[in-house]
Amino acid sequence: MKYSIQKIASILDAMTAGLDDSEISILLTDSRQVFFPAETLFFALPTKNNDGHKYVSELYELGVRNFVVSHLSPEWDELNANFLVVSNTLAALQRIAAYHRYQFDIPVIGITGSNGKTVVKEWLYQILHYDFNITHSPRSYNSQIGVPLSVWQMDDRTELGVFEAGISQPEEMSKLEAVIRPTIGILTNIGQAHQEGFKSMKQKCLEKLELFINCDVIICEEENELIDECMEIACLSHKRLTWSRKGSPESPLYVMKVHKGEFSTTIQYALLGMVSKFTIPFTDDASIENAIHVLATAVYLHIPIDEINKRMETLEPVAMRLDVRQGKNNCVLINDSYNSDINSLNIALDFLAQRATISDRKKVIIISDIPQSGLKLKELYYLASNLMINKKIDLLIGIGKEISAHKDMFKGIESHFFNATEDFIHSNIWGNFQDMFILLKGARSFSFESINKLLEVKTHETVLDIDLDAIVHNYKFYRSNLKPNTKMICMVKADGYGTGAAEVAKTLQYHKCDYLAVAVAEEGVFLRKQGIKVPIIVLNSEVGGFEELATYSLEPEVYNFRILDAFIKEAKLQGITNYPIHLKIDTGMHRLGFTEEDVPELMSRIQNQTGVRIQSVFSHLAASESWNFDEFTLEQIKTFKKIAKVIEQNCHYPIMKHILNSAGIERFPEEQMDMVRLGISLYGVSASGLEGLRNVCTLKTTVLQIKHIKAGETVGYGRKGHFDHDATIATIRIGYADGLSRQFGNGVGNVVVNGHTVPIVGNICMDLTMIDVSGIDVKEGDSVIIFGENPSVIDLAKQIGTIPYEILTSISNRVKHIYYKE
Repeated sequence: MKYSIQKIASILDAMTAGLDDSEISILLTDSRQVFFPAETLFFALPTKNNDGHKYVSELYELGVRNFVVSHLSPEWDELNANFLVVSNTLAALQRIAAYHRYQFDIPVIGITGSNGKTVVKEWLYQILHYDFNITHSPRSYNSQIGVPLSVWQMDDRTELGVFEAGISQPEEMSKLEAVIRPTIGILTNIGQAHQEGFKSMKQKCLEKLELFINCDVIICEEENELIDECMEIACLSHKRLTWSRKGSPESPLYVMKVHKGEFSTTIQYALLGMVSKFTIPFTDDASIENAIHVLATAVYLHIPIDEINKRMETLEPVAMRLDVRQGKNNCVLINDSYNSDINSLNIALDFLAQRATISDRKKVIIISDIPQSGLKLKELYYLASNLMINKKIDLLIGIGKEISAHKDMFKGIESHFFNATEDFIHSNIWGNFQDMFILLKGARSFSFESINKLLEVKTHETVLDIDLDAIVHNYKFYRSNLKPNTKMICMVKADGYGTGAAEVAKTLQYHKCDYLAVAVAEEGVFLRKQGIKVPIIVLNSEVGGFEELATYSLEPEVYNFRILDAFIKEAKLQGITNYPIHLKIDTGMHRLGFTEEDVPELMSRIQNQTGVRIQSVFSHLAASESWNFDEFTLEQIKTFKKIAKVIEQNCHYPIMKHILNSAGIERFPEEQMDMVRLGISLYGVSASGLEGLRNVCTLKTTVLQIKHIKAGETVGYGRKGHFDHDATIATIRIGYADGLSRQFGNGVGNVVVNGHTVPIVGNICMDLTMIDVSGIDVKEGDSVIIFGENPSVIDLAKQIGTIPYEILTSISNRVKHIYYKE
């Protein structure tokens, strides 16, 4: 559906400037995601550390001509564009989406809860798409911004809306209710997720129930005292359609029996006294709970019981993440091969664009038929083609009869089409893939995992999962606590603290990080060759390295006269002036840096040359994480300010100043100055115990073999693992060559298998480790967690008396790194 810009101005009650006859079909909040500029309306949303208004001119250059802003800027006077001026641009986004929602007199499902929202939403789509043309939230678009963008996707073909809503603090849900206006509500559960924004679980439950105030029915589990109490308080009890699994046969939907098999679960239930059953291809408790919510909703929508039971068997896993893996022949694989719809295609292509920072590498998409879209096929593939052209895809591999039948839609892209996945594999086209970024985007039924196996580098099965969303969360967590003009330097030295500097840097670059920092020039050169354009500081620059620094626009730390003189001399020889350098001051760390006594001579040398210019002056806090040394830390800060002031006065130009590291940001926010440096906390480890960070890395491996040993026998080299009882021992695929220190051996360290914490026994080997799994249900091939959420990398460090830095940076390159985002 489209709205005229005049109509939107009227809906928003906006002041207008320069209105012409534009039609709007796309709402945009992220300046990096322009798709069809002619019909785009950009909402300039302010945040604590950024402001969408800064990107108006940039978007104008990209063809966008319609903007919702909270003020007009003189720099836009010459722009031939439409400006709608409102008091609050986020409220305006929600208001236009709410107006759009009111144009539809159809059932709309609103889903909230602490866990399971996205899975329930996607499974409802899988079960109900046979009966309704459905518009639903892409992935987990459940925020104050994501919900209105999701609801905006409803059009004349929509027969059912399915939207999820998430909140993290009070008074948010009422705003989302006005946008979704659900007629059917689903409350999945109430748990601890996002609890930090609420005083109590009761407050959070009441806030979530705000979504259902205008619903005809609310589907939830019975026998939850908190939910029951909150329903009574909110006067919503009369709307409940409950299901029970704890012995309440009077409930409309009574779960009588749950039988778990090896790969599936059969659920027997009674619906208004009529007994039936269905099977789902999952065995975990969360999936069982989610499936029952789906059952109750489908029943309420009058889907025949036999049809529901049959469709439940076909439920597919919900792809909660895109992941990045190393491919053969220097390719990078982005795997999103579990679903394929037009909304998720747009998200995946945008993610590909973020990764594909090297201009001479082709961007390739291997895509299946796009099922269950609700669009006419010609319109669907025309839209898909436009998305690919906009994201500058170089090569398209289309797999499926439908996409092949519409290959004429993709004339602007080099392309090959195949009716089935097997046909593509047998063609051997993939054998020529080299130096490419490849996106796998396939519906589950096309079994793209077989393509992934062909293209992925076969490596050691020990895996380090790196959550890029957690990196972004932690980055924004600290950003939100900075003053608007304070810049942030993110540490990606030591290969991103063992996580992989290139992928972390690409993520930070996409999110407008101000600076990156590496230890040595080679690390900076590598990032430049990976397409990183963010300013990069080299912390341990060397005397003979100026030419390399200049070639790759790397900014060196200068910490002594020898390096300063060498760089000044080399800059003069190369005819370079005002090359940016960063002066290191020693205020008590006593590692590197100029001292206070050096400053007069330092200023003399700086003033008598033109080759280099001081970009920043900084120092390093020695013990900012420790309350015991606060007096020393404050003295360091005082000394630094004194020295920095003298330097700036002598240079007669502004110089950025920074002294806070991760712990310093947390504990001394009043000393932010011009920049701060975020290191270990970016990777999920608070240097001072601050809560609110997300875990970034999960190191896991698999069980190779299980052995039963008798009392009196030993395990491992040197017969160090002694047993005075019969035991079951599992050998796992990780050793000290992978980064698991030998210090964890002989009962010092623990790992987690199938939810159970078990000890490491015997000496750790180069490639293998033994663990005691006595009394636990374990089989070969089961996953083993070395660290992640629990145990955390902090827990491991404590076990052997070291620091998390060492654990992370010790992980071997032979460990497979998989990067993922939701």
